[in-house]
Amino acid sequence: MKILSIQSSVAYGHVGNSAAAFPLQRLGHEVWPVLTVHFSNHTGYGAWRGPLLPAADVAEVIAGIQDRGVLGTADAVLSGYQGDPAMGAVILDAVATVKATNPAAVYCCDPVMGDAGRGMFVRPGIPEYLRDTVVPRADIITPNHFELDFLAGRTTNSLAEVLDAVDVVRATGPRHVLVTSVLHGDLPPDSLEVVAVSDEGAWAVTTPLLPINPNGGGDVTAALYLAHLWTTGSPATALERTIASVYAVLEATLAAGTREIQLIAAQDVIADPPTRFTARRLR
Repeated sequence: MKILSIQSSVAYGHVGNSAAAFPLQRLGHEVWPVLTVHFSNHTGYGAWRGPLLPAADVAEVIAGIQDRGVLGTADAVLSGYQGDPAMGAVILDAVATVKATNPAAVYCCDPVMGDAGRGMFVRPGIPEYLRDTVVPRADIITPNHFELDFLAGRTTNSLAEVLDAVDVVRATGPRHVLVTSVLHGDLPPDSLEVVAVSDEGAWAVTTPLLPINPNGGGDVTAALYLAHLWTTGSPATALERTIASVYAVLEATLAAGTREIQLIAAQDVIADPPTRFTARRLR
């Protein structure tokens, strides 16, 4: 698989492309990382250095790939945090260019906006831009539960309500939706779910709730789900493999007592996901 990944980058740690590229490569896929920022570290530390790249510069990098005559051979475009509509427009232009040559290519968008307990943490107007302009153009989206509720314009407290909200969002365009960090009233204590929905059906995986929420976990999840969905064609299998790997990486991170996810130390569980969680069919 060839993946054009348009995301942020950090020198120290793992978020954005610095979280997505290595897992994809470890699975044997070709990644063309296009950077939207290049910071010293992720912003969760409260201080960082490095440039925020102008959208025009990012477009130039993509145009350079096009000059090589290979952009249209990409099988997928992957994006994460989008800081402003200008960057979003560059990403959507890249998607259109890729799909014009390769109609089978897919666009996987992680619509980063906010999280439960924190609310929205992006600039005003970005959530609406993602909802109204970006998400309808995506084939695969990977929102967390909080982001799903915003995209659907409702609050969901049960698994049935989550599925109804996914249906609302899928009606706008995306065929595949992966909802992470799903919490609802029917769950056992100290558990959470991840839900995958497609034309083929809906599935959920339940995992123990780990006392950790490091930066970059969502970036890894989106990348792995895209890869496993493309290679297996099965949302259920992609869900199982993705969550097995991410959960093991988070366990390693918790054991190491670090802020940065342990992608390198736990790389074997990325290359060969353990058989650990079973997806149950919801419909």
